[in-house]
Amino acid sequence: MDELVLVIGNKNYSSWSLRGWLMLKATGAPFREVVVPLDQPDTRQQILQYTPSARVPVLIHKGVSIWDSLAIGEYLAETFPAAGLWPQDKEARALARAVSAEMHSGFVDLRREAPMNIRGRFPHRTLNAQATADIRRIVALWRDCRRNFGEKRNPDEGYLFGGFTIADAMFTPIATRLRTYEIALDNDTASYVDRVLSTPAMKEWTAAALNETWRNPKYEFDSAS
Repeated sequence: MDELVLVIGNKNYSSWSLRGWLMLKATGAPFREVVVPLDQPDTRQQILQYTPSARVPVLIHKGVSIWDSLAIGEYLAETFPAAGLWPQDKEARALARAVSAEMHSGFVDLRREAPMNIRGRFPHRTLNAQATADIRRIVALWRDCRRNFGEKRNPDEGYLFGGFTIADAMFTPIATRLRTYEIALDNDTASYVDRVLSTPAMKEWTAAALNETWRNPKYEFDSAS
């Protein structure tokens, strides 16, 4: 099989890169990682070497460039069916796609008000009403997926649909935000956050994020913010 290459942005800040990276890691396939620091004078030019979209992540395989996290996930699910990136059950698979699409296109206020910053801790950051509503919706989605599908799978590995799927990859950056901004959580939600943030893949990503040296003021807030 031709080499898999994944082009991503900063690990501390790039939530969409994290999604694509987790999906690819879940396949178990070896790949080469290309990191392009974001918000730099030459960022766009660097990414344009790999895709005309000028956005990350980008998966390159067999001469084809695939941008957009969900498109990457679909390609990987078809290329590596044994990885189980979508649930086997038709109803569960449809819901997994639905919640992934909602994450992909929604929760704009939460993403803007509480950007991903893995090494940061901003407990006093005030979120607007819509961002708070976004959190409530996400928590409800997680609860419903776990109760209706995840907990019925044998074995239940603690994810939204039992085993790790694209849906979990799509929501993992939200889990990092809940921790960064120290959002109060019920026990079930806290358990899911702990689950997705404690995987070997996520620990690897987090360690790399903590070792990054560049800072972006757009994603850093003082203690009173």
